[in-house]
Amino acid sequence: MSAVTVNTESPFQTAALDRHGYIFGQKIAASLSPQFHQTIFDDLGWRWEQFRLDSADIQSFLRLLQDPKCFGASVTMPNKVAIMEHLDEMTEECREVGACNTIYFGPAEDAVAGAGRRRLYGTNTDVVGVRESFYQNIADPDGVFHDRPAMVIGGGGAARSAVYALWKWMRATRIYLVNRDRSEVDAVIRECSAKGYGDSLVHVASVEQAEALEAPGAIVACVPDFPPKTPEEKTARGVIETFLKKERKGAILEMCYNPSPYTELGSIAEREGWKVILGTEAMIWQGFEQSKLWTNLELKDLPVTKCKTVIAAKVSETQARL
Repeated sequence: MSAVTVNTESPFQTAALDRHGYIFGQKIAASLSPQFHQTIFDDLGWRWEQFRLDSADIQSFLRLLQDPKCFGASVTMPNKVAIMEHLDEMTEECREVGACNTIYFGPAEDAVAGAGRRRLYGTNTDVVGVRESFYQNIADPDGVFHDRPAMVIGGGGAARSAVYALWKWMRATRIYLVNRDRSEVDAVIRECSAKGYGDSLVHVASVEQAEALEAPGAIVACVPDFPPKTPEEKTARGVIETFLKKERKGAILEMCYNPSPYTELGSIAEREGWKVILGTEAMIWQGFEQSKLWTNLELKDLPVTKCKTVIAAKVSETQARL
């Protein structure tokens, strides 16, 4: 049986590169991912580059991945779920969260027998980004968030990643869910329950309910930086502020960093005495996890300090323009 001929012609200038990859999604012009990974590639002295592929065309993307020089891809909205049915293998994190944000290839880059194509491996490094944002920035996890309730604000894909990280690694006793849309919360609870980790989830829908609950130790906010306007949004903000005002404090990861990681919610939390972790931290630590998969290097071999400096400078530059 002859090998399948796959069109891998790239719309980008890849000829001068040894390897290349993509960030595949829409509205990605402001993404810091290409600059982050370029800092790593340049430090290693490698002629590698990650290109922005602003698209939702799965089939064209799959063809590009078949280029032997392609090292893999970041996958972002709206493609994180749609890509999963095309993966040959996926990690536990990818399967349990129900979304793929990283595609990589096995060490041998083996081909499916008789198919003449590269096998696609998928994972979800967003969960690692959430986990490491806390463990890299909180010196005393036992005193701050271990064995305490946690809280997730939002009901989308990032919220699902946060729930998984808090449940899997961060020793949350319960996870409060706060969101303006009850149906989204119901969907998160239903999906997590089906996968075996929904029993600890609690929808907190009113200020009165929040007042009666123990303060969370870790909060992950997964919503855009917009002031509340609708009654549902104002109720959700009231719930959040009730928790923030409780006597015992903790740490909050504010996942929103575009256009700025300095958000209204982060400012409120800081004023109430919480440790605020910027959303760029989640991007950085999930990015290192991606890089380990693509380069086959360990974290100790990557320019951690340099990457942090580059991202901080980019944030300052963006902040100055606002």
